[in-house]
Amino acid sequence: MTAKPEILKLSKVANSRLFYIEAMELRFSNGVERQYERLRTGRQGAVMIVAINDRDEVLLIREYAAGLEEYVLTLPKGLIDPGEDAATAANRELQEEAGFGAREVSHVRQLTAAPNYMGHRLEVMLARDLYPSKLEGDEPEPLEVILWPLSQLPELFEREEFSEGRAIAALCLVQQRLAKAD
Repeated sequence: MTAKPEILKLSKVANSRLFYIEAMELRFSNGVERQYERLRTGRQGAVMIVAINDRDEVLLIREYAAGLEEYVLTLPKGLIDPGEDAATAANRELQEEAGFGAREVSHVRQLTAAPNYMGHRLEVMLARDLYPSKLEGDEPEPLEVILWPLSQLPELFEREEFSEGRAIAALCLVQQRLAKAD
């Protein structure tokens, strides 16, 4: 299974402002042909920010999740704009969504979600040395910022309103990185 399947044909099935569905006709190395559909997003990718203040608290936001039709607790996140790198995008999104900038932003890891059906990539970023700074964002309403002690992450993971797998994974990755640094 070292050879990737040959792409015989790509065609757009449907599109929206943020996504489009693409049909892929593939031929595998054993000759079998299949059609797949995938959800495509912009090529720039996105960032999710684990912002930690000087009291070892992580900044969470409460925002409306249209897919679930309810408010959820999660980490600040957003798309990387054309011309931005991940660190710049993370600092901008943090200011737009949480009202804080960061003097120190570092890359933790790239994550994917449902890669069999989506080509979306998310860069997990760690933001430290925070300072108050607010930028105007595209959110339809102000987001509630909640500070959560890093020492109490197991309790956060038990909360029903904190269910986004990417946010849980991001916090676990950062927690592991911080434990190695000690």
